[in-house]
Amino acid sequence: MGAFFKKYSGHPFSLIMAILIHLAALITVGVLFALVAYILIRGVANLSPELFAWTYNTDNVSMMPAIINTVIIMLLSLLIATPIGIFSAIYLVEYAKKGNKVVKWIRMTTETLAGIPSIVFGLFGYLMFVLFLHFGYSLLAGALTLSLMVLPTIMRTTEEALRAVPDSYREASFGLGAGHLRTIFKIILPSAMHGILSGIILSIGRIFGETAALIYTTGTAPVIYGGLLDSGRTLACHMYALLSEGLYMDQAYATAVVLLVLVLCINLLSNYIGNKMSGGKS
Repeated sequence: MGAFFKKYSGHPFSLIMAILIHLAALITVGVLFALVAYILIRGVANLSPELFAWTYNTDNVSMMPAIINTVIIMLLSLLIATPIGIFSAIYLVEYAKKGNKVVKWIRMTTETLAGIPSIVFGLFGYLMFVLFLHFGYSLLAGALTLSLMVLPTIMRTTEEALRAVPDSYREASFGLGAGHLRTIFKIILPSAMHGILSGIILSIGRIFGETAALIYTTGTAPVIYGGLLDSGRTLACHMYALLSEGLYMDQAYATAVVLLVLVLCINLLSNYIGNKMSGGKS
């Protein structure tokens, strides 16, 4: 502690700013641990085998159909949004000319999409996919809506990750005779993999926690999706339904624990895959 104050001796403003920064970091970490602890304390004690029954009924209020639906809709949403987001970012960084008006419009629309509330996406998905395209309350309608929601995140984080790759990597690759496309897929993308995965992980978190958009597009049927045009509910929607009914509060907290653990496991798996794809670099 003495070394900390000694470091900023003679610079009172820097000392105040350093204290505020450390305090803000401590508050953030404290809120995170308090939230996680509250969920675990209220939910772990209410976990029971009945909550993981294969079929849902009013006696067991099983979350297993919702768990399976959550994983399915996450994979389908990422399958749609990830290629579009990554290839769009590659175009903006590697191919588009500087000062291009089209690029400015793309960035402006991307930032606008990122700021739209999820309830608006839900209403759009309901009008476009459920009613206009006649998909009904379905997995496909929900996945398309979620893809629109997470696309800006994947696109912007991938763009920043690609820009962070040193130009010397490109120059060395070109100097060895590699073409532009080969350089992108063999040199630039592996080097930017951690940044790209950061955007995907953020998108996974948003998909797992989304309720408003999915209530309007996938519905809340407590069954497992049987096809792209079948209705169902995710874990977040399942928890919302339990809380709104007011009859299954303990089961809702247990669902929150499972949701928290599931997000953590998928984040760890994504980081592991990223390390493997980038050759073990941290």
